[in-house]
Amino acid sequence: MPPESLTRYLLLPELRWLKNRKADEGGVLLFAEKTSEFEVCPRCATVSRSVYDHRWVKLRDDPIRDDQAFIWVRKRRFICRPCRRPFTEPIEGVRKGYRTTERYRRRLLWACEHFSDLKAVRRAYRCSSALLHRVLYEQLELRRRMRQYPWPLKVGIDEHLFKHDSRLNQRRFVTMVVDHKNKRLMEVVEGKEGAVLRAALAHIPGRENVRWVALDLSDSYRSFARDFFPHAQLVADKFHVLRLITPAIHRYIKQLELGRDALAVYKLLRRNPCKLDPALRWRLRCWLADKPELRELWAIKEAINRLYRIHGHARAKRALTLLTDAMARSNLPEVRTLRNTLVRWRKEVLAYFVCRLTNARTEGYNGKAKLVLRRAYGYKSFENYRLRLLNSCA
Repeated sequence: MPPESLTRYLLLPELRWLKNRKADEGGVLLFAEKTSEFEVCPRCATVSRSVYDHRWVKLRDDPIRDDQAFIWVRKRRFICRPCRRPFTEPIEGVRKGYRTTERYRRRLLWACEHFSDLKAVRRAYRCSSALLHRVLYEQLELRRRMRQYPWPLKVGIDEHLFKHDSRLNQRRFVTMVVDHKNKRLMEVVEGKEGAVLRAALAHIPGRENVRWVALDLSDSYRSFARDFFPHAQLVADKFHVLRLITPAIHRYIKQLELGRDALAVYKLLRRNPCKLDPALRWRLRCWLADKPELRELWAIKEAINRLYRIHGHARAKRALTLLTDAMARSNLPEVRTLRNTLVRWRKEVLAYFVCRLTNARTEGYNGKAKLVLRRAYGYKSFENYRLRLLNSCA
């Protein structure tokens, strides 16, 4: 008989070793039985010592030195006197109705995370595709539940494309909720509507803890955040404000039909003038001299950049007022549209100068989400994609 320390490693906690032998198809067969004095009825919680039958159950266990391991357990059948019905004794480490141990299922999850693909896991552990996928997402769900906690102080909200639905000819988006304080992804929700977000995030406690919410310039996200986080101040993401004027600049440049020789100057439009040497800055101004519309758009872009270099809420408030007043005198429709957007989001834009919070971490997790989608060549099930993404960005 093996030493007691070895049997504790090979068997489950409540089992006693009987014998072992090599399996015909390869691997190790371990025979064991449970050694408890009594069992409790799962229906009425009555202690029972009346054993009337035995049955052998084959369990798949964690491999031993790359050999498949199976445990044959001699289970007892007890009679419950009050219920007058039989029940089978449970085994610690094996869920009811399962034929695999929990440590084997955890090992499959480890293999899925460290092997190159699921086909290699299936070949190494000699399991079916159905069992492998079922165990993988079941273990990911258990991990997700272990990481749950109340809402933090700072939260970021953003969306990315999940897939294109060819039947309905529409794009399906996914909303990501990021914890800026603990630097991790909190939840992933399919859709962008406020009602969908409220229903999916209602199970997380502590909404009153949130003080800052960073989001892009989306009216649906703003209305949702105002209702869902009652004590939070909304912050418009700096990157999304800076890029508001960029599409208009691109549109005017396309109208000019510039050649390749002007491509270098066009790249200067997109750079920060503070990082340009005086010669390049002078070259850019000379190139814009005979292009009044493009020169005005570029000046507004630089004014918004200067706004975000200001320190202090009061100074930024005065600078934003002067900027919107100057934009009101413009004749370009793109400038007037931008002014209306800045006026509607004035409070959220100025909130940045109090906390200096951006959605950069959320955008980084969006990049990870695209990588997860690319590695799997897309997902049909959103729940599987959600579990994969939450585990990757934990």
